[in-house]
Amino acid sequence: MLHFSQNKDGNQGEADTIPTPVVIIDQDSDPDATVVEITFGDRLGALLDTMNALRNLGLNVVKANVFLDSSGKHNKFSITKADSGRKVEDPELLEAIRLTILNNMIQYHPESSAQLALGAAFGLVTPKEQVDVEIATHITISDDGPKRSLLYVETADRPGLLVDLVKIITDINIAVESGEFDTEGLLAKAKFHVNYKDKALIKPLQQVLVNSLRYFLRRPETEESSF
Repeated sequence: MLHFSQNKDGNQGEADTIPTPVVIIDQDSDPDATVVEITFGDRLGALLDTMNALRNLGLNVVKANVFLDSSGKHNKFSITKADSGRKVEDPELLEAIRLTILNNMIQYHPESSAQLALGAAFGLVTPKEQVDVEIATHITISDDGPKRSLLYVETADRPGLLVDLVKIITDINIAVESGEFDTEGLLAKAKFHVNYKDKALIKPLQQVLVNSLRYFLRRPETEESSF
């Protein structure tokens, strides 16, 4: 599974002792389930409350496991829709999953809110610094075979971002096949497999997509949130 890591800065202080919260929503690695991975150093427990909150969204946790590495304890869940037994495809439900997990993390680990965009609205400890959208935003598109392209977007996180990204892409008639959406602290990093009429995006269409995304991401205050 492709995983994007966040660069650490050289700042010293209390924030350095708090691990970076990471939530990965992976639509690529399992054809039958949405895979969610949650990491917050070694501070997370069994996440029973998080699993219950996901069930309240009409989801089943069909598999759960935990593994350890140098970055901490990784909790990984495979999720399907309770009514159909299939993986989650709806962007709004995927965003609801992401926000539910982040809200639970803030509730049970208030210190995490200092490193989450959601903490500015709901956390006891708000982020000390805001991410500069101009500096943080990076967009690339590359061919991924003759029938699809790979879109990578990195930008400042905010609630509703996943839904908005998918809407921008589909509004110009580009299809989203699958992808992965990572929340790493104050940053969001997404990769989407996309196509236009079952073909990779030609250069002019790539430029249209990049321009549309840049325009929206740099001017979020002029848009209404989709979530």
